[in-house]
Amino acid sequence: MSNIGFIGLGIIGRPMAGHLIAGGHSLFVYNRSPVAQAVLDQGARACSSPAEVAAAADIVITMVPDTPDVEAVLFGKNGVAEGLAPGKTPRKTVVDMSSISPIATKDFAARINALGCDYLDAPVSGGEVGAKAASLTIMVGGPEAVFAKLKPILELMGKNVTLVGGNGDGQTTKVANQIIVALTIEAVAEGLLFASKAGADPAKVRQALMGGLATSRILEVHGERMIKRTFDPGFRIELHQKDLNLALAGARTLGISLPNTATCQELFNAAVAAGGAAWDHSGMVRVLERLACHEVGGGQPDSAK
Repeated sequence: MSNIGFIGLGIIGRPMAGHLIAGGHSLFVYNRSPVAQAVLDQGARACSSPAEVAAAADIVITMVPDTPDVEAVLFGKNGVAEGLAPGKTPRKTVVDMSSISPIATKDFAARINALGCDYLDAPVSGGEVGAKAASLTIMVGGPEAVFAKLKPILELMGKNVTLVGGNGDGQTTKVANQIIVALTIEAVAEGLLFASKAGADPAKVRQALMGGLATSRILEVHGERMIKRTFDPGFRIELHQKDLNLALAGARTLGISLPNTATCQELFNAAVAAGGAAWDHSGMVRVLERLACHEVGGGQPDSAK
């Protein structure tokens, strides 16, 4: 069993940490807000700083919102880097499971490597549902030998755990994932809105589509959210908005056009402007409903009530 540090106990991080404890590992945790009592009751030990976590653990996992947050946790005052012990055998490993910039990730990996420690970027997909069920998809970038050593630990949190390449490639894969998820949410929203406006029962339309080529996990989970009006996250729009910013910035660097990604980002921007930063990302449908003056399910959209 390993001594594992876990930094970032949000909607997704908290159940992930619980699975590690259930797997028999000792867990040292840090969170910006007080650590939930439920996590402590499971056996986790709260630390006063990321540096304290790193000093106590052989493996340090970070699960925080954005690139600047990861940099602060790793290299800021009392950060992880201050608690790492260069030259220790076995080598300590930092595993960043946040969704951040692939370019920054390569820099962070190099800086951790320079301290004599290993680094994996291992962002996840599957949201709160996948985190609770330990069924997350985990996309890993880093050295193959380090991945092989940590794969059993990652498998406590996810079912589809794949090494896709070197440091940064895990984050690149996550950006691609977020492009596909956003565009699929938009497609499901348009399809259900069209069906509802035409007078069909969107719940029955969704049920029928689940058996055909249009079926998807998005149609299954987020289509139901749109119909039942359950927009508590989940995965917050402001976080998906951040991920699409990474996609569009990367596209500019690569000299490519992502026109439908840009459209989805504008819909997320409109949702945030309407007070929806903390809605589940399926709440994108609310923006389309306002444009149509019609709510999935047949009622008036929120703004018209």
